[in-house]
Amino acid sequence: MPKKTTIYDIAKELNITAATVSRALNDSPRVKEATKELIIETAKKMNYEQNKLAQALKSGKSFNVGVIVPYINSNFFASVIRGIEEELYPKGYHVIICQTHDQENLEIENITSLLNAQVDGILMSISNSNIENNTTFKNLLKKHVPLIFFDRKKDIKGVSSVTIDDFKGAYLATQHLVEQGCKRIAHLCNDRSLEIFQNRFLGYKQAILDAGLEFDDRLVVETVSKVDEARKSAQKLLNLNQRPDGIFASCDFSALGAIKEIKGNDLRIPEDICVTGFSNEPFSQFMELSITSVDQSPLEMGRIAANVFLDEVQNSAKIKSEKQVILAPELIIRKSSLKSILINQ
Repeated sequence: MPKKTTIYDIAKELNITAATVSRALNDSPRVKEATKELIIETAKKMNYEQNKLAQALKSGKSFNVGVIVPYINSNFFASVIRGIEEELYPKGYHVIICQTHDQENLEIENITSLLNAQVDGILMSISNSNIENNTTFKNLLKKHVPLIFFDRKKDIKGVSSVTIDDFKGAYLATQHLVEQGCKRIAHLCNDRSLEIFQNRFLGYKQAILDAGLEFDDRLVVETVSKVDEARKSAQKLLNLNQRPDGIFASCDFSALGAIKEIKGNDLRIPEDICVTGFSNEPFSQFMELSITSVDQSPLEMGRIAANVFLDEVQNSAKIKSEKQVILAPELIIRKSSLKSILINQ
């Protein structure tokens, strides 16, 4: 096995001290730029690799960042992770990805494991189970590890977050259904103990009231983000004496389930029932009946969350900053809801 190049080998090659080589490789201002460039070029030629563990121990940083999401196989969360990586990799950070499968015990285990791995920060979207006991988060903050929430969050003092305006997104989607002539607009909602789904419900309800329509809680049916479960929930709406003529679903998978059930009952979309979703998943635009949806800008969300983290770790004053970044939603109108105007897609 070939011997690894050390700073002493580089020092011997250039006839300088090992301390000077070390300072240059760590970008110390005490080394002249010309000398620094020579040392770095020589290190490359000699295939020198820095000892990351030693570097971490010396700097107090691991240059690892934990990212916790409910599911990795979601386009939304995959796009957020991509945005985080695009910002952090050029800064020398590596991303450790964990998923909770929306289970509280896995969420706690992930946080504990990342802390044991000495990560420099944790960026996360909380699970549907929504940890009620804040002990885990309090312990994290006591260790002075930056915590940034994205998409799904908890309101914890001193913790930054990057989210979308879920209220406005739901309002826009419901308002659009009103503009298409819908009078009985239903809502397939997810677990409203989570702030994002509660805000989507409130946005839907406010748009109904602002349009002068009657709010009917029988038109609000809770479901989960799975197509088959959403079909069952949509069937409950279709079984009402007065079925809805519009459905706003809190996620695209629920919207897809509703569309399948509506078609299964020989009803037309959008002529009989208009449907809108939320998240702008890729399948929503590529279906024969494309789905109107609210875009959440996941790539931008990931990039901003990464930069919020970088701002916190670069804060030499160690003053705990709290940023609440709220992105504007965009309604992408497609065939599933557009009755008034014919479109070509």
